[in-house]
Amino acid sequence: MGATPPAWTWVYEGYDPAEERLRESLCALGNGYFATRGAVPECAADTVHSPGTYVAGCYNRLESEVAGRRVQNEDLVNLPNWLPLRFRIRDGDTADESTAPWFSPDTHPPLDHRLALDLRAGVLERTARYVDGTGRHLAVRQLRLVHMGDPHLAALRTEFTAEDWSGRLEVESALDGTVANTGVARYQQLAGRHLTHVHTGTAPGGDVVWLRCRTSTSDIRVGMAARTTTDGDTGTATAHAPGRARLLLRPALEPGRTVTVDKCVALHTSRDPAISDPLHAAVDRVCRAPGFTALAAAHRAAWEQLWRACELDVPGEAGRILRLHLFHLLQTLSPHTADLDVGVPARGLHGEAYRGHVFWDELFVLPYLNLHLPEVSRALLAYRHRRLEQACFAARDAGRVGAMYPWQSGSDGREETQRLHLNPRSGRWLPDHSRLQHHVGSAIAYNVWQYGEATGDAEFMHTKGAEMLLQIARFWADAATWDGARGRYRILGVVGPDEYHDAYPDASRPGIDDNTYTNVTAAWVLARALDLLRSLPEPRRRDLFERTGLADAELDLWQDVSRRLLVPWHHGIISQFDGFGELAELAWDRYREAYGDIRRLDRILEAEGDTVNRYQASKQADVLMLGYLFAPAELRRLFGRLGYELDDTTWRRTVDYYLRRTSHGSTLSSVVHAWVLPRVRRAEAWRFCQEALAGDIADLQGGTTGEGIHLGAMAGTLDLVQRGLTGLESRGGALRLDPVPLPELSRFGLSIRYRGHWGVRLALSTERLRIAVPSSDREPIHVVLGGRTVSVAPGESCLLPLCRG
Repeated sequence: MGATPPAWTWVYEGYDPAEERLRESLCALGNGYFATRGAVPECAADTVHSPGTYVAGCYNRLESEVAGRRVQNEDLVNLPNWLPLRFRIRDGDTADESTAPWFSPDTHPPLDHRLALDLRAGVLERTARYVDGTGRHLAVRQLRLVHMGDPHLAALRTEFTAEDWSGRLEVESALDGTVANTGVARYQQLAGRHLTHVHTGTAPGGDVVWLRCRTSTSDIRVGMAARTTTDGDTGTATAHAPGRARLLLRPALEPGRTVTVDKCVALHTSRDPAISDPLHAAVDRVCRAPGFTALAAAHRAAWEQLWRACELDVPGEAGRILRLHLFHLLQTLSPHTADLDVGVPARGLHGEAYRGHVFWDELFVLPYLNLHLPEVSRALLAYRHRRLEQACFAARDAGRVGAMYPWQSGSDGREETQRLHLNPRSGRWLPDHSRLQHHVGSAIAYNVWQYGEATGDAEFMHTKGAEMLLQIARFWADAATWDGARGRYRILGVVGPDEYHDAYPDASRPGIDDNTYTNVTAAWVLARALDLLRSLPEPRRRDLFERTGLADAELDLWQDVSRRLLVPWHHGIISQFDGFGELAELAWDRYREAYGDIRRLDRILEAEGDTVNRYQASKQADVLMLGYLFAPAELRRLFGRLGYELDDTTWRRTVDYYLRRTSHGSTLSSVVHAWVLPRVRRAEAWRFCQEALAGDIADLQGGTTGEGIHLGAMAGTLDLVQRGLTGLESRGGALRLDPVPLPELSRFGLSIRYRGHWGVRLALSTERLRIAVPSSDREPIHVVLGGRTVSVAPGESCLLPLCRG
């Protein structure tokens, strides 16, 4: 087995405490069921280190007192830490534990330290050299994996080499149940201890220790077991401490001889199917698990299958970063996710920011997964369908009909958005009105439709998909109010994707009116719901009408609203919302000069006693999001259906206007701009592509990546190559392509899975597009490019020249 090439590795040289949390996030390992941050096994949580293990969908709710109010927050729980493996040189040969200090990079600054993440194999390698106070040198090499084949297993191999001494090492292998959610500094005032009833023990045989506990309110039972073995001459002993299961090993070392300690861990929760008890399942699994070498081989094989399914061939540094993004996407949402009741956590399973909640990031994730792992997309949409009833309850409680999905979702689909949020710059707790981002419902509907187009899954579209789409459409039709003076329907009191503007200046109520993105996507949802109803078999249509109480009169209203929703304008520009053009202009240069990084302009202004609500300033792409969701021709048709003309000149003018007024306070913003600009301002597109690629690896948001990756932005960069630069659409039973290759990214290849065809290969250059369909018994694929339609049969390929405009 050859060495992994540099294009498939991610390396950090040296030990830098200031960078530790960032590295922990970017070196996290996972398999879709759980993930563990890339923390140093010798170190516990403190101001430098933030070890964390998170199981998808494992939430718990706690109550805290904030600014004189009792608030509840539901968090993705930091589960017991399986990593702890610390070591020290024993002096003497007594049976008692040594009193020598444990080695760690903080107490014994390493002479050498290196992290190397092998993306192809899914293995994190760490090497370090320590020296103690008497000049004895110890070399340490560790290999870590979270098994992609068996979602309940993880393993850590540690190789110790005494360079210039002989004697015994003391190694403590532990499972730590004393952990809490402490990974986000601004949440420190909130309750974070989610685990209770922690018990520890040793399984028969002596080399397996276990820990069990449960979450305090959701009552999820957790079982964890660790088997620790060594090839050296050693003694072992168990020495459990409160909340910690501990196994001590004392291998003998000689100069130049390497001793290996292997730790294999199994993790189960009571949410798992086909088990009777999480602890019994964990102990049984770890006892049956093979050794590290066999585990690593099976793990690598599982990763090889994933890489084939998601083949991406982009040259240079951009390709290396895209592989890292794909690696973290697949660690959060893998084939194992298809068996789980989970959504798309905005920060992956990599940290505690946003409390592990589900927002609208699936809008940037599912279009990629649809063309690679459609069974995972379907499962993620099923998560939303299971919470459809809760969304209907929320609409009813708000005096509406249909489904009003929450801006932040967790375990059961209720609104998890906090009522207060902390501005770390001013130290003040402020009202949080982001729950008014009802456009999350349109994102869900969009994903339902895109999934159906990409897969042809009529069974889903006629059942769960139809139910969600129709109830979301129902909500929008009911939320729209008729304004006789304007002769238009309006949607009032919302917050758009921008998020900066949650009220008008000096207004007594939160929300803004007629957010263009909200209104246009609502019109699109209503139109697609009508299309879907027309396509349904009559028995299914009748069932839906009976189950939902839908009447023909409602459909007439949907038709009317979908054609007469208001889109505000000013000076020939599409307004972000009604009145946006009347707000004050911001002195952008002055703020950049004063603060440098003004991505979080809202926090800067609030700390000054001002508010961003007063200014024509956007946190992230809002109106321009329409150019991300809809191809140019479809966007023109959508505006035409609403009675507005949107030509290329108007769209270009709109893009220019918002480019000058956006601070890019979200990693998603650069993704959207990188998507839109190649067709509008080609010369500036690459800069945003680079920002999108660097968002997490360079931590452009200033310390946020250490709290968890930005999963939507990572997936968005992948989809930028897959659909953005190829112009790929799955529509009307055909693959439609409208490539816009950039000079800096003009030659690349990828494979997709499309309507039962596995491994359809696309290769793009500045002159031509090649499409190859692997052999199968499926029907030919219809490809539309530049007004020309061709059929490519299985086992055939086709070269299509690109039109040069």
